[in-house]
Amino acid sequence: MRTEIVILSSILLVIAGCKQPEAEKTEGLITVDVTANYPKKELILQDFMDVEYIPLETSDEFICQGIVLAVGKKMIVIRNGSGDGDLFIYDRNGKGLKKINRKGNSGEEYVYNYDVMLDEQNEEIFVNDNSKKKILVYNLQGNFKRSLGHIDNVRYNQIDNFNKDYFVWWNSSFEFNPDATETSSFFITSKQDGAIYKEIKIPFSQRKSTVSISHDEKTNMTYSISPSYRSTIPFRDQMILVEPSSDTVYCYQPDYSMVPFMARIPSVQSMNPEVFLLPGVITDHYHFMEIYKKEYDFATQTGAPANYLMYDKEANAIFEYAVYNGDYKEKRHASMTGYFGKMVDKDVASCRKMDADVLVESYEKGELTGKLEEIAAKLDEEDNPVIMLVKHKK
Repeated sequence: MRTEIVILSSILLVIAGCKQPEAEKTEGLITVDVTANYPKKELILQDFMDVEYIPLETSDEFICQGIVLAVGKKMIVIRNGSGDGDLFIYDRNGKGLKKINRKGNSGEEYVYNYDVMLDEQNEEIFVNDNSKKKILVYNLQGNFKRSLGHIDNVRYNQIDNFNKDYFVWWNSSFEFNPDATETSSFFITSKQDGAIYKEIKIPFSQRKSTVSISHDEKTNMTYSISPSYRSTIPFRDQMILVEPSSDTVYCYQPDYSMVPFMARIPSVQSMNPEVFLLPGVITDHYHFMEIYKKEYDFATQTGAPANYLMYDKEANAIFEYAVYNGDYKEKRHASMTGYFGKMVDKDVASCRKMDADVLVESYEKGELTGKLEEIAAKLDEEDNPVIMLVKHKK
C-alpha cells in the first residue's frame, strides 16, 4: 500500500507547531490519502534534529533494561520489561539517583507499572494501574502520597502531563472491548484528587479498534496484535490527540482550545479492513506518521502491513521516508513512529534505548562515528543501555 498527501487547493499548512496565525485560522489543513502513491525521500536525522546520547550508569543497584517512561529536564524515568515493579530515576547525565519498587497488593502499591508519568515540576511520579483502577502517586523518593481512583466505564491509558495542575489521558476502553460504554476519547484530570476537569470529545460515527483478535477454540487462548503508537503526542507546548476512530487528528492547546491538525481520506469508517493514520514524531519541519492496515492472518502470522510517511512542510508534499542515524558509517534506520516515551522536557521530541551489547558489537566492527563511537568505546556489553534523545533544534 502506498499513499500520498493531498493539499486542498485553497489552504495553507499550519506553520511550526499546531497553532496558526490569526489570519489563517479559518483556512484548511493537511489531508492525507491513505490509498495513494507517493515518492521516496531519504533524510539524515542530524540534519534536522539534535541528537544526544546518555549512557545509563551501571552498578549493583542500577541494573535495568532501559525502557524509557519519561524524559524531564533534570531526570529520566526508566523501567524494566519483566513486570518486576522496578522504577529507576536517572539524571540527564545518566547517573542513577533512585531505585523505586512499590509492587504489591496494598492500597499504597501497584501491580503493574507500565504506564507512568513524571511530574517534574511537582516532584511526583504517577503510576497508572488499570488492574487496580487507580493511579498511585509517589514522591521522587518512592514515598506514597495519594491515590486517584479511575472513573467508571473507562480505561486510562497513556497518562501525560498537560500543565502544573492537570494531566491528560486517552480512554482505550474500545481497543479490546467493542461493547464498552460509549464515552469521550480524552480527559483532562486533576493531579490532586483525580477529578475530571474536561472531557475532550473527538467526532466520529462509530468506534474502530486497531486491535486484531483471534480466539483458538482448541486451546481456549485469545491472541491479539496491534500497532504501537502514541495517542497523546507532545509538541512544544501543545498536544497532538490521536483517536483512531476519527478521520481527523487534532491539536490541543494550552488554553484548552482544539484545532484540526491533519485529516485522512477515505474515511476509516468506510474501509474494511480498516487502514489507520497514526502520527509519530512531530518536528518543526516534518510530520512523521504510520499507515497501518488492520489485516492479520494468525494461522500464518503474517499481515498487518504498515507504510511510513512524512509530510515535508517546506516542500508542501508527502513522501515515503527513510531516516538514517548519521552516527553510523553505513545506513542505519532511525525510527520516527511507534511508542517513543513521554516528553516532560518539551525540547525533546522522542527517545529510544540502544542496548550496550549491540553498540559494542557495532564499535568493534568499525560501524560507528562521532559521539556514538566515543560512548561505545567506553562500554562493556553487560552495561545498561544508552538512551538516545532526539531534540528539536534551537
